[in-house]
Amino acid sequence: MSSAAKTLKNFNLRHTNGREEVLDLFLNAGHALAHNDVENGLSPDHDRVTIYRTLRTFLDKGLLHKVLDDEGGTKYALCRENCADGHHHHDHVHFKCEACGQTTCLDKVSIPSIALPEGYNRKEMNLLIQGVCLACNK
Repeated sequence: MSSAAKTLKNFNLRHTNGREEVLDLFLNAGHALAHNDVENGLSPDHDRVTIYRTLRTFLDKGLLHKVLDDEGGTKYALCRENCADGHHHHDHVHFKCEACGQTTCLDKVSIPSIALPEGYNRKEMNLLIQGVCLACNK
């Protein structure tokens, strides 16, 4: 059984070839992917709507989390923690390389605590740092 198939089973997700292929892309990428990246990484027999639904399911089940991009788009990254259905706890920094364009999770770098005014409830926090990654600095 492949790593992707095991992960789908662990998250109580029905196994389909499409889901396994999408998950394999994330497992092999090592960085966040946009919908377009996923679409371009799959065979042409996967339609845009099915890919969107798969990403949404993975997000809802706690398999992926959203990463906001500096261009206003959304990317998705694998959850490295054990996130529950719809409850992500990713108070870490994301880094976008200006040279290669890849966005990665910096899991060991936490977002500083921010005190919100009374009556405001935090749902999620995002911090994107831009610069040049280690690989591009060499």
